[in-house]
Amino acid sequence: MLTNAPKGTKDILPNQVYKWHYVENAFREACGRYVFKEIRTPVFEHTELFARGVGDTTDIVEKQMYTFEDYGKRSITLKPEGTSPVVRAFVEHKLYADVQPSKFYYVIPCFRYEKPQSGRLREFHQMGIEIFGTDNMMADAEVIGLASDFLNSLGINDLELRINSIGCPQCRETYRNALRAFLKDKYDDLCDTCKNRYERNPMRILDCKSPLCQERVKGAPVMLDYLCGDCKTAFDDLKRNLDAMEISYIVDPGIVRGLDYYTKTAFEFVSNRIGAQGTVCGGGRYDNLIELIGGPSTPGVGFGLGIERLLMILEATGNEIPTPENLDVFIAVMGERAKLFGLKLMRELRMQGIKAEMDSMGRNIKGQFKYADRLNSKHTIIIGDNELDQNSVSIKNMETSEQKQVPLQDIVKEIIK
Repeated sequence: MLTNAPKGTKDILPNQVYKWHYVENAFREACGRYVFKEIRTPVFEHTELFARGVGDTTDIVEKQMYTFEDYGKRSITLKPEGTSPVVRAFVEHKLYADVQPSKFYYVIPCFRYEKPQSGRLREFHQMGIEIFGTDNMMADAEVIGLASDFLNSLGINDLELRINSIGCPQCRETYRNALRAFLKDKYDDLCDTCKNRYERNPMRILDCKSPLCQERVKGAPVMLDYLCGDCKTAFDDLKRNLDAMEISYIVDPGIVRGLDYYTKTAFEFVSNRIGAQGTVCGGGRYDNLIELIGGPSTPGVGFGLGIERLLMILEATGNEIPTPENLDVFIAVMGERAKLFGLKLMRELRMQGIKAEMDSMGRNIKGQFKYADRLNSKHTIIIGDNELDQNSVSIKNMETSEQKQVPLQDIVKEIIK
């Protein structure tokens, strides 16, 4: 057991981590173009934050949170999602007093206790953005636009954007009553989880993955038919903004999102390349969350995107991530004097931003050349006592096998050139 990672977690080894760097750097660049600033919040928060923010009727709060009591008898939870902690930081540090809107992004680990499956782990990694302070649907379109541009920049251009409005608390309650009335005669056929949702939050039944429940909700009333005037106007504005930005979309009344804090806009980018768990990016608006957590009434909108699923999409669509070049220079040495000179030279090269390496295993010169090949070194510098006595070294181009003699004082300059 000591040599096995806990179930639902996964090591990211050096031969894979470059892929993570690639997508994370691309995300940071996209956020920079859209003028978002990074925020970093703790890995754990007070449990009440998620119970109040995410919603106590969600699967996350009811079944999936990693919650424990610390030595101070406080209930602490490893964060299962990224938005609530950012909202907490926004309120705690009174960032609402700054000029609005506030635009944040984050790259974080999240934790949920659920059955591990393809693209879904108990420790997973998420990239996300939030805009606080404006209820203008331009912000919703901007959030969707950033997600679209980022995914397209990676070569993923066959995703489907689905949008919906899930209304505000007022019109949503009218809809919930209509949904309960529709499901009343089907109640006995629902799964146990959805029976529990029937009174507390019937909209979550629409999101149930049980084939039986999916069959029972066919023909159910849709939220779009129950929107109040303000919510309908907002949804129409969103569609006009997306049209102006030339972002294609499908209106999907079945999107309800899995977290209780959403209002009005809900959207998903969906792929059919990764099986049943096809949502690559999901988000929407949450105008009441900041006030619910204890801040002033402040609207918000954002999205979350799973890195593991994103990497699966890249692989499934044949979008290869370029392998980084491992090594610029390998220094092969023969003898103690050469070793000491090589150490000095290696440090000088590294300080100039050059990736340099030497053998530390005591290999002979033939073994050092084999090691240089394994590291895909572009050049190898060969240093022995004779070379030091003659005040010059050989530099070999490992691709062309061409060698040249270079004076000791010119080695760094030559490698840089």
